[in-house]
Amino acid sequence: MNSGRLEAFSDGVIAIIITIMVLELKIPQGRTLDALVPLVPIFLSYVLSFIYVGIYWNNHHHMLRTCEKVTGPILWANLHLLFWLSLFPVTTAWIGENHDAAAPAALYGVVLLMAALAYTLLQQLIISAQGPESLLKKAVRGDWKGKVSPVLYLAGVSAAHWRPGVAQALYLLVAMLWFIPDRRIENVFANEPRIGG
Repeated sequence: MNSGRLEAFSDGVIAIIITIMVLELKIPQGRTLDALVPLVPIFLSYVLSFIYVGIYWNNHHHMLRTCEKVTGPILWANLHLLFWLSLFPVTTAWIGENHDAAAPAALYGVVLLMAALAYTLLQQLIISAQGPESLLKKAVRGDWKGKVSPVLYLAGVSAAHWRPGVAQALYLLVAMLWFIPDRRIENVFANEPRIGG
């Protein structure tokens, strides 16, 4: 199997995740702008989660461009990643409704951490399947953002128990680190023939 079917399936799941998240936004109760004030934390949690889903979608697309063949373990690792991403709507709604509570902030961080670990596992399985000359291996060499992100998520989960706002700031920091598109894979493709879909 080539990576095109895997990417198409993943794109569909990610589109559904975004749709579910936006459907969780509530209609303001009132006719004035003051009615929006209680919805600000909910909207901000949606924006942060939308950015995260967008980052995963973007990086997933670039990563699959390097994939010459899809193996069984790659399929399962991709499903593992999609599982954690599919929990974003629930944790986004919970933290949005309870932005100053410890448990929602901690669970949000756990889901972010597990999605990051699932992405790393998928990345490693693709590298392993492609062999020693893997384009992805060349592209992710020295991946400092991939190493620091789980540490910041763990710090956020720990901080959530005494300062949920600090946890949320750490999650925002990680999103800001990844928000600028990662050009490593594009740079490798500039020097190598194009592979995949």
